[in-house]
Parts: sequence; C-alpha cells; structure tokens
Amino acid sequence: MSCRALPSPAGPGVRALARGGYPVVVEAWGWQACAMDSQLNDVPGLSWLGAPIDARPLFAPEQAALMATLRGLTPADWAREAVPGWTVRDLAAHVLGDFYGRLARDRDGHREGPAPAPGETLETFIHRINQEWVTAFSRVSPAALTDTLDLIGRQVAELFAASDLHAPSLGVSWAGVDPAPMWLDSARDLTEFWTHRQQLRRAVGQGVDPDPAPLAVVLDTFMRALPHTLREVAAPVGTQVRVRIDGPAGGTWTATATGPRWSLAEPDAGRPASVVRLDADTAWRLCARDIQPDNALARAGVEGDRDLAEAACQIVSIVY
Repeated sequence: MSCRALPSPAGPGVRALARGGYPVVVEAWGWQACAMDSQLNDVPGLSWLGAPIDARPLFAPEQAALMATLRGLTPADWAREAVPGWTVRDLAAHVLGDFYGRLARDRDGHREGPAPAPGETLETFIHRINQEWVTAFSRVSPAALTDTLDLIGRQVAELFAASDLHAPSLGVSWAGVDPAPMWLDSARDLTEFWTHRQQLRRAVGQGVDPDPAPLAVVLDTFMRALPHTLREVAAPVGTQVRVRIDGPAGGTWTATATGPRWSLAEPDAGRPASVVRLDADTAWRLCARDIQPDNALARAGVEGDRDLAEAACQIVSIVY
C-alpha cells in the first residue's frame, strides 16, 4: 500500500512556523473574523473529531506556570535565543500578541487589524506581522512585558473559563474543520501556550515541564489531526490505525477508515492494521514539528502495516 499525507492548508486561525521551523500563532484579526461570523451548521457531522476536550480548567494554571517561568528569569536569560531568530523576550512578546488577539476578537468583537499587501502570500504576511509586533515591543522592558503578560493572560484565562465549548469558533486547519467548535479552538490555543512555555524553559536550561496534566490535554488535542493527516490514504472501510503514546500523559487514539473520511469516533475493533507506539516527548515534538517524521518513526515501535505507520507519522498539529 502506498500512503501519503499532505500538509494542512492555511486558513482562518492560522498557525505558522517561525524562523527555523518552530511553531507560532499569528492573530490575524481580519482573517479570523470570518470564522467567528460563520455558523456551525452540522455539529453531529463533527463526531469524527472524537469526544470533545475541555481545556478550560487548564488555562489559569498554564498562565500561572508561564508567570513563574518569566518571573524566575535573570536579566541575561531574556537575551537568550528561544527559537531561531527570536530571544526569550521576543517570544514572550509574541505570546502577548496572541493574548491580545484572542481578547480583541472573542471578548471585544474587534475586527480591525493588519491585512496582506497586494501580491503578498499568506505565509509572508504571517511572518511579516509577527516580526513587526515583536520589533515594536523591543522598546518594552522585560519587567513591563512580564507585568502586562500577567494582566492580559489572566483575562484570557477568564475568557476561556466562561466560554461555550460547543459554540462555533475559529477554524483549525490542521484538523480539517472550519469553523471549529470552541472546544477544539480553545484546546488548540492551550497547545500553543504550552508549547511556547516549553521553548522558553528550554532556552534557559529548564527542560520540559514534567507535569503530565497539561501535556495529556496537549497530546489529546494534537491527535485530533490524525484523521486529516490520513485523508489521502486509501484503505478499505473499517481499516484502523492506532497511535499509542506511553507514559502518564499518554493514551491511545484509533483512526478508522469510514469511506468519506477517517474518524476517531468509531469503536476500537481490537485488530488495527497498524500500531504506532511513541513516547510522550517524541509525540508532542513531532506534532509541533520540533522533530521531523523520519526521526519520530525511527524512535517509534511499529506493528503491522508500515506504510500506514509512516502516513500516521506525518501528523502535524500546526500549519506547516
């Protein structure tokens, strides 16, 4: 069997890669407003995404963890490289931009903002406005930036805590749904905030946060890209591909070929055509493209159809 998974197209709520391949989100207000004005016409038709995720209780602890990380930095830490081309201060400023974008759009109904220049590609536009925001914040001290992140981040956590999980919200292109239900959009934002915090921690030598609670939700969210990842894979109806992630934050996700699409909602038949077993660290780094599929596959345990396993390892939970 020849298997191929195509990268996700860009769209509203777009997430893109910063320099060097590290994931960042751009809060492009004008583009995302379109998704907010859409209606989720066929909620039962989204059952293939699997059971809803309630990430709302995790935003406040994630915000507190971010502030603990930032307030523990030394003056020299702020100048360390967090991702290629961006310092710790730059990445923190980018996170603040994400916070402001979410509040402006979802709480305040703000529809103004930057737009692509004539002839400018979406990718170029994303990188340009990300960099413009970060550059503008170069005049802001780390102390002032930290205080603002504390204030605005707590408001974002409060916004998510009060949100309706089943309301229509921004599209999640890597899952193949636009508009997406709020449960997926908000969980996607949690993955964004958590991933950036790990990049900040790594920059100052702290390593990945060992707390399995947020990572479990991050992995569960990332795995919602599996049906979309397999969308170009032709397989008999009922064929199942299982991804098993080991450890306290892990779990098992089984995608089933249903004819029109692959689905996470079908019962596990117990005899998958292919099983991919990953450790949690490899899994989240793969989905965030912190490592490449070939490297992840080399670390994986594979049982059954290897072509299906290779296709599953093309999973990416960012716009790439």
